[in-house]
Amino acid sequence: MRIMAIDYGDARTGVAISDPTGLLAGYTTVIHSRKADIVAQELARLVKDHQVDELVMGFPRNMDGTEGPRAELYKAFAAQVEEVCGLKPVLWDERRTTVEAHNILHASGKKMKNHKKTVDAVAATLILEGYLTFKRARG
Repeated sequence: MRIMAIDYGDARTGVAISDPTGLLAGYTTVIHSRKADIVAQELARLVKDHQVDELVMGFPRNMDGTEGPRAELYKAFAAQVEEVCGLKPVLWDERRTTVEAHNILHASGKKMKNHKKTVDAVAATLILEGYLTFKRARG
């Protein structure tokens, strides 16, 4: 079962796709667009090309667990993705994933100015890994 994680953003959307067993993060990419319809179409192409079975999308929550100010925007985008891809995204708490992604890139020696290119893909990978761990724990 191949699972795709989405880190939706204003200018860039990070994508991470698991291996066919659904155990490990494999392929990553970044979609560079500010237009939700273009991002959704590109996600649909990736779903088809990589034979994705399940979607998980980062969902913004406040640190206290309540829904963040962008929650409605993300819910609307998730509905658009479901319509275009035919798969309903699981909304996954993405608190601190971008901060963690920056920390990972910094620890690997990447300069801050170069983080923009890959931080969204790393954040999507963190979302995917968290979701895969959750699924394994549920059995």
